[in-house]
Amino acid sequence: MSATLYAIQTYHREVEKIIQFGGERKETAIRNAFYKLLNDYASQHDLILVPEISLRTPAGKLVTPDGTLKDSLRQDWGYWESKDEQDDLDEEIRQKFKKGYPADNILFEDSQTAVLYRNGEEALRVEIRDTPALDALLHAFVKYERPEVKDFRQAIEKFREDVPRVTETLRELIENQATNARFTRARDQFLSLCREAINPAVTEADVHEMLIQHILTADIFNTIFDEPHFHRENNIAKELER
Repeated sequence: MSATLYAIQTYHREVEKIIQFGGERKETAIRNAFYKLLNDYASQHDLILVPEISLRTPAGKLVTPDGTLKDSLRQDWGYWESKDEQDDLDEEIRQKFKKGYPADNILFEDSQTAVLYRNGEEALRVEIRDTPALDALLHAFVKYERPEVKDFRQAIEKFREDVPRVTETLRELIENQATNARFTRARDQFLSLCREAINPAVTEADVHEMLIQHILTADIFNTIFDEPHFHRENNIAKELER
């Protein structure tokens, strides 16, 4: 049995024990058991579910989900909201969204049913007693990746695939400039600067590799960090750009 399936069974046993000993099925009495279950899943992805963190809605109001899925950089990856089994779960969900609760990755549950919303749409709905289905829903919840993060990672993978081909093409283009007087004059001036500012052992080949790296990274640096001034004010970058 996997660790997560075992965690679900532990959750069910804990809820039964709370009800047996306390005689209560209210959300406030049993939700801590689900909180522990979610953290068992979250920890496998270096995340933690932090209770009762308020956040501001686009309309400027504060809302406080029962739990917020966080990473070590304090970024939000999901939200959890627990309700009483006596509540009308769908109506409670509607009311939460009306208040401005985030809808990109939020899990609602009432100890009987769990509902996962993605980007404002219901993505999964399962009975909590259905262990395999609940396991799939909880994995989906903690493995959520925001669209912009997913796009960025895909861009990195594409860039990694393209780099060897682009690098070789740039190297050929630079080598073909051996008879270009303007290029060789600028290169030799830059080489002298590097030997003064960096290391007397810098070679012509090193300058070519620096130029390749500059071409590959300048646009990325400027786009991500919005720092075009770096390439105008840093002497090495300014000379490479020239």
